[in-house]
Amino acid sequence: MTAFTFKTALAVAALTAAASLVQAHGDVAPQAVDTTGLPENGEEWLTENPYRAELVGDEIWAKAVAIGASGYNQNCARCHGLEVISGGLAPDLRFLEAEEYGDEWFVERFRDGYTQNGTTKMPAFGELLGQDAAWAIRTYIETRPDDASMEEASDALKALRDQIAGYAEDPTNADADALKTQLSEIAAGIETLSGAPVADSAAYRAANLIDGTQEAYARAAEALTIGLSAAH
Repeated sequence: MTAFTFKTALAVAALTAAASLVQAHGDVAPQAVDTTGLPENGEEWLTENPYRAELVGDEIWAKAVAIGASGYNQNCARCHGLEVISGGLAPDLRFLEAEEYGDEWFVERFRDGYTQNGTTKMPAFGELLGQDAAWAIRTYIETRPDDASMEEASDALKALRDQIAGYAEDPTNADADALKTQLSEIAAGIETLSGAPVADSAAYRAANLIDGTQEAYARAAEALTIGLSAAH
C-alpha cells in the first residue's frame, strides 16, 4: 500500500470511526465565523479547497489560516483537540490529505454532520456557517505541523524562544533579520501530516511576527511557547 493510500485509508477510517463515539458535539451551538477579507465562493459548494496559496496567493492563504484557526477553536477543538491534535475522542483531522479527495470527505462531514440512532455525533455546520468558513477551517487544519518534525525542532525553538523573550524586555542587541532567517530555516524543515506544502508551525508564525519591535518579540515568544506546548 502506498503512503498516499495509507494516509487516505487512515483518514477515512478515522472519519468513519466518529460514528461510534459517545455524544460530544450535539449539545454545542455552532459559533459564527467572520470570514471578512476572504474571497466569497457563492452558494454552490466546491469540492476542492479554494484558499490554498497556489490559487489565491500567500496573503489570502495566511488570512484563511488565521480565520480558520478562530473558527476551528470555536467549533471543533472541543472534540478534535487544540491545534487539531486529537486526544482520541474524535478523528485526528491532520491526516486528511490536502487534495481533492480529502476535501470531499471534509466537506461532506462539515455540511451534513453525523447522526447515529437519532443521536447527533456532529452537527451539520454547512447551512449555519457556510462554505467560506468551511474552507477557512479546512485550510487551518491541513497546515498543522507534524509532531515528529516539531519534536526535532523543539530544542532549537526553545532556545530561540528564550532569546526572543529577552529581546521583548530589552531589544538592544537584537538582530531581527537574523532571527527571522533562523526561524524560517527551521520552519522550512517542519512538515505537515496532510501533505500541504507549508506547515503553519510555531516557527513559521514567529518568523512572520518579528518586525524589530519589543511588542513583536513578545508576540513571537508567545507563539513559540503556545506551539511548543501544543506539540507535547
